[in-house]
Amino acid sequence: MIRLFVALNIPEAIKEQIKQVRKNICPKDENFNWETNSKIHLTLKFVGEVDDKLLIPIIEELNFLSNFNELFCNTSNFGFFFKNHEPRILWIGLNIDKEIYSIVHELNERMIKFRVPKDERTFKPHLTLLRIKQRVTAEFVEKFKQAESGRIQFTAGEVSLFQSKLSPMGSTYKEIKKYYLKC
Repeated sequence: MIRLFVALNIPEAIKEQIKQVRKNICPKDENFNWETNSKIHLTLKFVGEVDDKLLIPIIEELNFLSNFNELFCNTSNFGFFFKNHEPRILWIGLNIDKEIYSIVHELNERMIKFRVPKDERTFKPHLTLLRIKQRVTAEFVEKFKQAESGRIQFTAGEVSLFQSKLSPMGSTYKEIKKYYLKC
C-alpha cells in the first residue's frame, strides 16, 4: 500500500516570505515545531492508502492537470482549526483563481475509479504552518488572528503527486510526479 496526496506547489521564495511574516508575529518559536518549507503546499486531494499497483494508473490519470492554467494566488488571513475547542492547526489562507475549484472537482471525480471517495468537506485553500501538540495561550491565538499576512502575491504553476510516510517523528513527503500548469 502507498499513501498519496495531490498538492499545488508553492514557490520557495513565497514560503520564505510567509516564514518571515510568521517570525515577525512570533519571534520566539523555539517551543514550536513549525512545518519546514519542504512540507508547505496546498493539498488539493488527499488520496490516502491505495494498492501499489494503482500508482502508475493514478500518475497517468493526473496528466489532465496540464490542461489547466497557472493560478494567481495571494495570502489572506491566519486562522486555526480546532479540536475539542483547542487550536490544533495554524494556517494561512489563500485567495486563488476560481479555476482551483475546477481542478479540485475534477480530481475528486477522476479518483472515484480508484475507489477514492470524494471529499465531503468544502475546499478551503490554506497552507498549514504549525501542527500544535501542546497547549498554547489565548494571546498566541489572538496574535495570529489579528495579524496581517501582507497579502503576498504569486503565481503557482506546478501540481505534484506526493507519497506521504507516517512515523512517530511525523510525516515525510516524497514527490513522485510533477505536472506543469499552462503559462
